[in-house]
Amino acid sequence: MEGYVWAIAAGLNAALAAISAKFFTSQLIKYGCVILFNVTMWGCYVNSLKALSSLQATVTNFATNFLSSGLAGFLLFREPLPIQWFAGASLIVLGVIVLSKSSIEKKTHTS
Repeated sequence: MEGYVWAIAAGLNAALAAISAKFFTSQLIKYGCVILFNVTMWGCYVNSLKALSSLQATVTNFATNFLSSGLAGFLLFREPLPIQWFAGASLIVLGVIVLSKSSIEKKTHTS
């Protein structure tokens, strides 16, 4: 479970880097935040790899980044989210759930 928390934190930091690049007008603040959030994202991602397979960590990181970036775009920047986005987001979340369940079952059967 701890690995998923790190992977989700990595995805949120990646989304924050993208949001800060669009949100701030000052170049110094913009680049400073992007660098800060990316360095933090990599630290969280590396920690997630200590507890999860690379596939689990990458997919969870990607799903969190995708969902939080899309929702932030909608809420902060009034970007439209078509029904296809929600369909794709649902499939991504379903894939993460299936992947995590199959990995847990596999680990308990091999013990």
